[in-house]
Amino acid sequence: MHTPDTQPRASIYYNYKIHTPWLASQHGPQTRKPVVIVGSGPAGMVSALELARYGVASVIVTSELQVSQGSRAIVFTRRSMEILQQVGVAKRMVENGLPWRFGRSFYRGQCVFRMEAPHDADDRFGPMLNIQQQYMEEYLLQACQATGLIEVRWGNKCVGVTQHSDHVQLDIDTPEGVYELQSDWLVAADGGRSGIRSDMNLKMEGASYEGFFVIADIKINLPYPTERRAYFDPDWNRGNTILMHREPHGIWRVDYQLPEGESPEAALKPESLSARINAQLAMIGHAGEPWELDWSSVYSARTLTLPRYVHDRVIFTGDAAHLLPIFGVRGANTAFQDAQSLGWHLAFVIQGWAPVDFLNNHSQERVGAAREIIDEAGKSTRFMAPPKGGFELLRNAVLSLSLTQDFVRPLYHWRTSRPHAYVHSVLNCVADDNALFEQGPSHGAPPQNVRLSNDDFLLDHLGGAFDLLCFTQATAIADDVLQAVEQFAAQGVPIRITAISSQRSVAGAHQVLNDATDNIHKRYGVTTQGAAYLLRPDQHVCARWLRLDGARLTQALTTALMRQTDNA
Repeated sequence: MHTPDTQPRASIYYNYKIHTPWLASQHGPQTRKPVVIVGSGPAGMVSALELARYGVASVIVTSELQVSQGSRAIVFTRRSMEILQQVGVAKRMVENGLPWRFGRSFYRGQCVFRMEAPHDADDRFGPMLNIQQQYMEEYLLQACQATGLIEVRWGNKCVGVTQHSDHVQLDIDTPEGVYELQSDWLVAADGGRSGIRSDMNLKMEGASYEGFFVIADIKINLPYPTERRAYFDPDWNRGNTILMHREPHGIWRVDYQLPEGESPEAALKPESLSARINAQLAMIGHAGEPWELDWSSVYSARTLTLPRYVHDRVIFTGDAAHLLPIFGVRGANTAFQDAQSLGWHLAFVIQGWAPVDFLNNHSQERVGAAREIIDEAGKSTRFMAPPKGGFELLRNAVLSLSLTQDFVRPLYHWRTSRPHAYVHSVLNCVADDNALFEQGPSHGAPPQNVRLSNDDFLLDHLGGAFDLLCFTQATAIADDVLQAVEQFAAQGVPIRITAISSQRSVAGAHQVLNDATDNIHKRYGVTTQGAAYLLRPDQHVCARWLRLDGARLTQALTTALMRQTDNA
């Protein structure tokens, strides 16, 4: 019998709420659900919210009665904020988080590199935002409750999964015992120690790196701006690296590598934490500054992924699908992209808009993204925590040279997480004009945001459907294009026409966005009228034309939905 903790977790800054456990005896007979999601973390809740956008109901089961313990993920990228805007929580994140764009790397008391993340006037969100994961989960939970399509079952632990040809059976343990729950589809978002992954005996591919790292969140008053501060080879922790991040509510994260041979259990003892944190504060000139510990944890750097995320009717996402090192803020930020992709792919299959094989595209695209991230993260990890031998020798040479030589200092760059471009996706149209464009986002690329006015941006108006951007000065969308759109819309496929024009109205368009300054035209590389872009529901580009007609649009949509014939 599952007995979740009923005591609120201790925290200096966050008030934990205990939710009432869901008990089968208090509800009627259980009907089969369209989707059950195991795990109420960022990947699980964003998946549920994305499914709800397409009218698909889901049940989230979580073994706990409260949101996650500790700050965990604290740094969220611009693309993550764009995804969170789609599910309705970005505004609260911005209101309560700390934006930043700079990072400093220190060696022997000298700042040897200053990172500056790109940002311009067309970006709604800054490059990075710091906020503790508990707040993000709280905002996501409230968004889930507002949909009316997402049920959260607290205190429900998945203890068994059995697959059948047309559904999955879950055994769910609760404070009153086990009950059975059936679902057409199961989303395994149960984290890095995924019980579902273990029960299915699925193995990850990749590497695990030497050593362990401690995360310690402390409340302290330090006079530094919000930026990433990295300290290499300090006197008190020779050969290792220390990171510091500012969080809301006067919290600072201190992240340091353990000396060789020290166990995680020993590292989390109060005397060990106190000695290391005091040593770090003394090194940066704040010896004796009072501080209070909020939360601590130990992790190891791993770059691992399942080779497939879809296993019949079980779909893995987030840390259950892959394990990535925190260097370059890749964990939760990758999970958001996973969940956004999973949401629209699975919803389109459930709604009958695409074949079941459509889910294999989700797997191929996201496994490809994970492998790209693993390649980049491996480079960062080998610099932040180099394995013994050649990598350590090279890193030490860079550190030494950086005191006097400018040319080696860019090697300190931490290769920040970036959205994956689905360049080779089978959903991309092979007969469009992609190769003829000289600029603008190409096949598989994430969208380019554009400021329309003071607080109005292009991406505020897009997402959750196929978005057809028509660059036109005509007073109406061409009849053959409208007919193609109506064919798919009549089947329920969500598709929206946006006219990019200086005209006040364009007949047939669902909305008109004024581009009097031609800024959207410039950003999207459009130099002639009649050009068009087709964005997938996750906003990635799947087709673009110098000139669009109905037949070409039909072909692109047929391809993007993986349909076997030319008939929509």
